[in-house]
Amino acid sequence: MKNLISIILVLHGTIHVLGFVKGLELVQIQNLSNDISKTSAMTWLLAFLLLSLSGILLFFNKPAWIYLAGAGLIVSVILIIPNWSDARFGMIPNMIIIIALLVSLSSCAFQKKIDKEIQTILAGTGTPSPEVITEEHLSALPKAVKKWLKTSGSVGKPIPHTIWLKQDFRMKLKPEQEKWYNAKAEQYFTTANPAFIWTVEVNMSPLMRIRGRDKYADGKGEMQMKMNSIFNLGKETGEKMDEGTLQRFLSEMVWFPSAVLKPYVTWEEIDSLTAKATMTYQGTSASGVFYFNENGDVIKLSAMRYKGNEPDAKRHEWVITVDEYAHFEGIRVPSECRATWKLDEGNWTWCRIEIKDLIYNIE
Repeated sequence: MKNLISIILVLHGTIHVLGFVKGLELVQIQNLSNDISKTSAMTWLLAFLLLSLSGILLFFNKPAWIYLAGAGLIVSVILIIPNWSDARFGMIPNMIIIIALLVSLSSCAFQKKIDKEIQTILAGTGTPSPEVITEEHLSALPKAVKKWLKTSGSVGKPIPHTIWLKQDFRMKLKPEQEKWYNAKAEQYFTTANPAFIWTVEVNMSPLMRIRGRDKYADGKGEMQMKMNSIFNLGKETGEKMDEGTLQRFLSEMVWFPSAVLKPYVTWEEIDSLTAKATMTYQGTSASGVFYFNENGDVIKLSAMRYKGNEPDAKRHEWVITVDEYAHFEGIRVPSECRATWKLDEGNWTWCRIEIKDLIYNIE
């Protein structure tokens, strides 16, 4: 879609050259019946320069394209109105440009809001502790959890206070859906005061893009989804959302394992390869069961989680299955996994996640 808008801007701008060459009497343009003065010709040239350059800037992802396109649009409309009979069809690309500008401006506003939220949670991380994890810190943990932290490479390193990661994301919106939608996601975490901001962009079709943001901060959860960055598809808050995002934070600690030593997480041994973790923060508590293999890797997580945020929403088993592992900054973590709802009508694997990059202790 971006490339298409770039082409429209350049082509639409180029058409304005006709008014310029006619005004300078360089070429006779039969389709423009009105006389164009040399002064007016320079305005046609200005429209060409503004629109064409904005298309080039958009192609190279330069934010300044918005300002040039807006200025070019105004100049173009001013030129078209007195030449309406000859140039009225030029309003068609102008309408497309208006829509593109509205989408871009709304997207910028949404991103600005997200950036502010990210800065807010990062500002609340406190002073990072230089203390490194030793085997003594693991003494009270279940046997399987101890082995996991050793296998992951967390021993000998401090607990990260901030985490950033990038995901390739595939998702299905309904159990009966066959096609996977491809998406890109980024996520920020903090561990001193547990919080995260997760953003995703899903390309549903060439004309439809969904942007979403999940947030967990100060013990509260919130989800917001927008279509083409303009139309709100939903904004969810409440106790069920608080619990669900807390459970999500708990399960996603597999990407920064040593944080399970934080005081808001407690452990209960089930057997030599299974342990139950309970996270309690700001009055909300939820649990999940971690399953390990003999090597000390997490292979599965299971929790009873609300499916939906409606008043009558019920808890269903929510399972994360780990498919692959990778090392990031010396820590062994799940790099590919899938999430499945175990529903009355059958299992629904609704997303597959691949970690593309992960950085600890970002500024």
